[in-house]
Amino acid sequence: MGVDVSTPALVLAAARLGGIAHLSDAMTPAVVDRHAGTHFIRDKREHCRTTKDAEKAFDLTALREAIMRNIRDVMNRKRGSGGIFLNVMEKLTMGNPRGTLQVRLAAAMDAGIDGLTLGAGLHLGSLDLIKDHPRFRDIKLGIIVSSARALKLFLHRAAKAMRLPDYIVVEGPLAGGHLGFPCNWQDFDLGTIVTEVRRLLEKDDLRIPVIPAGGIFTGSDAVAFLEQGAAAVQVATRFAVTRESGLPEVVKQAFFAARPEDVEVNMVSPTGYPMRMLKSSPAIGSTIAPQCDSYGYGLDTQGVCSYKTAYENNELDNGDVHGAKVCLCAMMIGFKVWTCGHTVSRLKETTHRLPDGTYQTPTVEQVFHDYRQSTDQRIMLPPMVPALA
Repeated sequence: MGVDVSTPALVLAAARLGGIAHLSDAMTPAVVDRHAGTHFIRDKREHCRTTKDAEKAFDLTALREAIMRNIRDVMNRKRGSGGIFLNVMEKLTMGNPRGTLQVRLAAAMDAGIDGLTLGAGLHLGSLDLIKDHPRFRDIKLGIIVSSARALKLFLHRAAKAMRLPDYIVVEGPLAGGHLGFPCNWQDFDLGTIVTEVRRLLEKDDLRIPVIPAGGIFTGSDAVAFLEQGAAAVQVATRFAVTRESGLPEVVKQAFFAARPEDVEVNMVSPTGYPMRMLKSSPAIGSTIAPQCDSYGYGLDTQGVCSYKTAYENNELDNGDVHGAKVCLCAMMIGFKVWTCGHTVSRLKETTHRLPDGTYQTPTVEQVFHDYRQSTDQRIMLPPMVPALA
């Protein structure tokens, strides 16, 4: 879950309960700065002023240090039988895609992460970047796909590296954030895609666990997939509003209060991919100066960002806020892009409305147990907090 949403507190709670939780590798230096008082982003900004070369603008030593610091601290505190994995997004190209991706993968393994889940791209070259790492054969490796076709491409490259994935996450069109689908995402169905993926695996006699994701809102939804042969399910929306989540309280309350008509899939991301968010996201319509020198996560291989280009060409102030792009770098770290799953408008069903009109935030443990124990599409509400009653 995005930038500083799935916090150490959240993943540690899930692992203690026997689940597998993901940290995100998005904007790790900025996240570490926020919590540890370091100066990775300030130093990067200064470093960028001394070079015009997009590839050299990224201090790989500093990037590695930030990742090691972030993950090692979490892994040292881990308790319980669960796992803590890292969601590694290939499309965080940062002007030096190969160099930065290799550092992100290797540093996470060196820091002791339990597993790597490869997402936001096909990752056709990712395994080659770490094939010589001593943990390459031991660490759990997974891939996120949105179609059997994408999986087939990855498996072909994985076979060459002689390292097939340990699990496959099939993300459907109801997931939050960037979608792995075109604008006609409504024409796709998670169950159908899961079936197609399983057929592909069966055809090649591959017994790799399949994990559906996107729109799995209740324990009954999860059981339905398990009964159809899924090895597990991946869920995020309900955990995004837990007490341990990094989302500010105002954003959690906006999620709880959301109605179906408040959710949209738009094209404001400079990546060119559709992205699901609340219409009230403060990022929509913002025309702040690009933050590429500070963060650089939207840059392509030539160091170009479509938002930066539009800003410099004065193309943003056209009155069409839904057609304009936004600076994801600054907006993500500032919690102003309220990306969400399709089921966000149902969150109010999962907790208590308080006398002051706000909603009680559940704990990771309460949500976790509801997924494991609830039946018949019912949701077990958390106990009412006496002090708030």
